[in-house]
Amino acid sequence: MVQLVESMTGDHPARAVLVLSNRPDAGGLQKARDRGIATAVVDHKPFAGDRAAFEAELVARLERVQPDIVCLAGFMRVLTASFVERWQGRMLNIHPSLLPKYRGLDTHARALDAGDHEAGCTVHLVTPELDEGPILGQMPVPIHPDDTPQALADRVLVAEHQLYPKVLREFAQSLKG
Repeated sequence: MVQLVESMTGDHPARAVLVLSNRPDAGGLQKARDRGIATAVVDHKPFAGDRAAFEAELVARLERVQPDIVCLAGFMRVLTASFVERWQGRMLNIHPSLLPKYRGLDTHARALDAGDHEAGCTVHLVTPELDEGPILGQMPVPIHPDDTPQALADRVLVAEHQLYPKVLREFAQSLKG
């Protein structure tokens, strides 16, 4: 999130209007406030078992600021088709694998267990199917023989911080036409 926000300056075609989290303790909230960006929290815990009500509150918060683009960054909740379709073609996500490989969780361990020589990250449009939206950009990261899942995750995170801002800029520019 911080990398995205910091990239949206100067001639960047987008500006951050809200940082929204489902975790009240998310460190990015204070980082956003420190940069003068509005924040909001919709804690998912009180909505246990009622995903529709949780998502309705997310929608209400987002609609107040009318974003042109919704960027998911560290938002680890599966969203329903109804929610996703509201921002169809305007919601981006970063995933820590070279999709279509390793959708879902534990991507680094799965790449290591498979004996892959390369991992990486992918920015894609969000669709109702988990991690299956059209790919907008990818960045490979070599796997070293002595890698652990955490060591690989740390290197992939560096790639994510480079790729996501680049893809966001290109995507926002394409919307401006």
